[in-house]
Amino acid sequence: MAAALAEEVPDNEDYYALLNVRREASQEELKAAYRRLCMLYHPDKHRDPELKTQAERLFNLVHQAYEVLSDPQTRAIYDIYGRRGLEMEGWEVVERKRTPAEIREEFERLQREREERRLQQRTNPKAPLTATDTAILSGNLSTQNGNGGGSINLALRRVTSAKGWGELEFGAGDLQGPLFGLKIFRNLTPRCFITTNCALQFSSRGIRPGLTTVLARNLDKNTMGYLQWRWGIQSAMNTSIVRDTKTSHFTVALQLGIPHSFVMVSYQHKFQDEDQTRVKGSLKAGFFGTIVEYGAERKISRHSILGATVSVGVPQGVSLKIKLNRASQTYFFPVHLTDQLLPSAVFYATVGPLVIYFAMHRLVIRPYLRAQKERELEKQRESTASDILQKKQEAEAAVRLMQESVRRIIEAEEARMGLIVVNAWYGKFVNDNSRKNEKVKVIDVTVPLQCLVKDSKLILTEASKAGLPGFYDPCVGEEKSLKVLYQFRGVLHQVMAADNEALRIPKQSHRIDADG
Repeated sequence: MAAALAEEVPDNEDYYALLNVRREASQEELKAAYRRLCMLYHPDKHRDPELKTQAERLFNLVHQAYEVLSDPQTRAIYDIYGRRGLEMEGWEVVERKRTPAEIREEFERLQREREERRLQQRTNPKAPLTATDTAILSGNLSTQNGNGGGSINLALRRVTSAKGWGELEFGAGDLQGPLFGLKIFRNLTPRCFITTNCALQFSSRGIRPGLTTVLARNLDKNTMGYLQWRWGIQSAMNTSIVRDTKTSHFTVALQLGIPHSFVMVSYQHKFQDEDQTRVKGSLKAGFFGTIVEYGAERKISRHSILGATVSVGVPQGVSLKIKLNRASQTYFFPVHLTDQLLPSAVFYATVGPLVIYFAMHRLVIRPYLRAQKERELEKQRESTASDILQKKQEAEAAVRLMQESVRRIIEAEEARMGLIVVNAWYGKFVNDNSRKNEKVKVIDVTVPLQCLVKDSKLILTEASKAGLPGFYDPCVGEEKSLKVLYQFRGVLHQVMAADNEALRIPKQSHRIDADG
């Protein structure tokens, strides 16, 4: 259901903005806003046939908004899916038993799964054959010292029950011979599962069998424990604990095996920025020596992540590993700098990638993303041109319906030396000299704002102002602001607020100095 809805064009009607209430508004706040707008738009208050028709449309829209937001279940569905979610069949028999928190959690999970499936299908074909059978095609290419190679794999997966699935794998490549494998997954308990993987690798040296079994248990909400046994060419037993939270990823592992036994500790910190920046470090010590690794990765576009890791080891030396993830494709570039532990090699391996990245980000990545954003905005403007015209006509109709109410509000405010909106504009303002060539796109919203004044106060929520009665979006996809010049107690005040910024007037800080 979530996948289907996500393909649709987003809803343009914001019920919260229409009622001018917070997204966390209580039932009392909703009811007060609804009653006020009903009095404004009630069809019986307008004798002119055209105004009566426009009032009926707005009255019905306000009633619909209140009906949706006053019911906890439909409100939760609307918060997640928008109006189209309310039109989907099945909510009345399935979702009404769930709490709003459960609905939100399900939607987020379905969205993540849908995004992962979409990216996988772009670069790693995954075709559902039946309701329980899936085919997955994958491959890899590599080159080292001028010699290249690659392999291709086909996996056929069948879901055997709600607790498990089985998978057959077939592979071939020029570096290794044919591969046949069988993988079985099963949930033992709600917090414990087991995976077994059997494989036969054919080569010029004969058949090399292998068996890997992993037993995993969920220790708590963010922590998993693993026990792994591997039999074959590199037999080993491994135990590890992995803790993954919103801001960090920690792993400790111990392996006893032939030819390598080691202990490993790694930590990764996740910054909560839009570029998904992560820094990491690890220490690995065993019979082969000691390796210290540190690095970072960052999102450079919507589906691409660039990372670099410096590896310093004894006796391995110093190496630099560059990794680029594009959807489900991974490009890996290892560069071995020296076999000796030289401070100069460590310095250049650390500083070099940083200098190159910041230069590329400034000269290549940032201009490319800016141009891409402009293209998307232009495409959005073209696709919404007719919708903007319709919204403009609806806003003008709403303003005509407000005229009589605004006249009474102004008379009452003038009598008490209260709040009078002198002028108000909404849209894109250009104040920076570096952007003076850009076109100003604003609309007059003096009447709609004055209509919202009550008891010499004007309160706007953090919702986009474009959804307020009498407003519309004059510049889709661009940053907008609301500029208000108002009079309170006979003194002029002025304020400018961002589109999604809550606003409360009057305020002493908005006062315009008489000397200015």
